[in-house]
Amino acid sequence: MNIDKIDRQIISATQAGLPLTPQPYQTIADELGISAETVMQRLSDMQEQGIIRRIGAVPNHYRLGYKFNGMTVWNIADEYVDEIGERVGQLDFVSHCYHRPRHLPEWPYNLFAMVHSKTETGVKQQQQIIAELLGEFNLGHDVLYSIAILKKTGLRIGN
Repeated sequence: MNIDKIDRQIISATQAGLPLTPQPYQTIADELGISAETVMQRLSDMQEQGIIRRIGAVPNHYRLGYKFNGMTVWNIADEYVDEIGERVGQLDFVSHCYHRPRHLPEWPYNLFAMVHSKTETGVKQQQQIIAELLGEFNLGHDVLYSIAILKKTGLRIGN
């Protein structure tokens, strides 16, 4: 993975988030003296190379009124966890879903799915929908509620 001077400049210009302008890629391009197409193509290339994972919005759920943010955790047979995780991750109310190792005997859960609601009842309803989707593959589950939002940051490099 090679990061040249322009890639470094693009990363530095975007690492705290895209500019809140009507045309953020053009704003970055103007700042760096290159075209918006070059900015977008290089970001795409860096994503394909694995230098950056994704470009996306990172909402503050609390500020949007979603006070109940629950990490639902599921015990799924290891041979099915990837297939099941794909299905769970496609639910429109799941913000992210991933496979993590178990830590037996205390922690039997290997599939994590984050859900958000304005009420605790809403989280429980979402958890029930996931449980119904999992059916017999659900060998146990729980929900862990977040009590604060942590500062979310992406790739950071110096100039």
